[in-house]
Amino acid sequence: MNTYVAEPARQTPVLGEWEVVVLGGGPSGLAAATAAARAGRSTLLVEKSGYLGGAGTGGGLSTFCGMYSNIHGEHVLTVRGHATELLERIDRLGGLRAPHLSFSDRIQAQAYDIPAYRSAADDHVLAAGAQLLYHAFAVGAVAGEDTVDGVVVESKSGRGILRGQVFIDCSGDGDLLAWTGTSHEKADPHGEMLFPSTMFRINAVDGERAGPAWKILPRMMDEAVAAGRPRFPRRGAIVRPQRDDIEWRANATQLRNDDGSALDGTDVWQLTAGEVQGRAQAQEVFGFIREHVPGFERAYIVDIGPEIGIRETRRLLGKYLLTEDDVRSCARFEDAIGVNGWPVEAHVDGDLDIRWPYGEDPLGYNQLPYRMLVPASGPGNLLVAGRCASMTHGGQSAARVAGPCFAMGQAAGTAAHLALKAHGTVADVDTAQLRKELESEGAWLTSH
Repeated sequence: MNTYVAEPARQTPVLGEWEVVVLGGGPSGLAAATAAARAGRSTLLVEKSGYLGGAGTGGGLSTFCGMYSNIHGEHVLTVRGHATELLERIDRLGGLRAPHLSFSDRIQAQAYDIPAYRSAADDHVLAAGAQLLYHAFAVGAVAGEDTVDGVVVESKSGRGILRGQVFIDCSGDGDLLAWTGTSHEKADPHGEMLFPSTMFRINAVDGERAGPAWKILPRMMDEAVAAGRPRFPRRGAIVRPQRDDIEWRANATQLRNDDGSALDGTDVWQLTAGEVQGRAQAQEVFGFIREHVPGFERAYIVDIGPEIGIRETRRLLGKYLLTEDDVRSCARFEDAIGVNGWPVEAHVDGDLDIRWPYGEDPLGYNQLPYRMLVPASGPGNLLVAGRCASMTHGGQSAARVAGPCFAMGQAAGTAAHLALKAHGTVADVDTAQLRKELESEGAWLTSH
């Protein structure tokens, strides 16, 4: 039984007021803040950590997925605009490796150096004129029935309120949705919820001897289990070199509760258990790699992701829900604000299930409608972008990755500007004008 302590009432200071307040500094958040600030809006980007990048830095991911689409066999960079500029900044810091083929050589992904991404993201957002607030953990909202007035944060400086005119929830877990009572749903850990992972990186690899180890390792793991070894956290392991062949990343863990359910990223006790479990799994899988894979004999784990990589928790119920069928049928929308070329990547119990677009020669990407960023009900000054945008479980299994999140974020920040300019709600934004603004900033909305 829960017990409670009545805290004394207190006056909470207002720390400032901005036209646009963005919660969460992952791909969608940093793109949203950049877009709003470039449009001339006073913008604050609030992040709980001391750096931007979300799972791509704090989770140790080190790969941008969903930047490219396989269009009739041609690999095309289809997430452009501010995301392209960010890639250029990382490249100038020497942090990019040439794009590589993934998932049976059917789609390209982009590896990067995590410290370079962190530095480039700082420069990218600040150069746009946005303000950063690091080490501020959002814990609540001040909201009426139709409007969000502020976000409540806790930090080393104490408790405070950040006021704004338009808010963009890029928290990943849909925290602002939950606090404001905005229409949303939460994935079921016992059914449709993507399992989290802990990423790790390996150093001192002999790249020449290792060769394309990513092609043989899954088979070696399956053979070991068939020969009587206890099963791995999940079937297979994604291992690929980073900027240089001496360093490789590994995506090979899967975090679950004792009853087999997916770990819930909104439960602090489960997060705590998952951090311990993930590090133990990383050591277990790495031990097998070092012992059995050529080129890894002298290797060691150089880094384990500082945070668990959460893939799915809360999702907005918006004006439109992007579905798995939309992804696999390469759907088109009149209010498209970007594209996603990544397949359905379902991290199911003990395995990874990749589901591709229908047909022998599909278009290779689906468009993302503006309506998936707009709540079906709730505050009129709230937009949602990133993995907590309006998608079904199947749709989110594809469009949660970095590429489409960059696209959603740039659209949300631009839409916030247009809503303020028109003195209207985010639902009233002229999508034709929004698309025009996005294309003028380099966004890619369609091939024809």
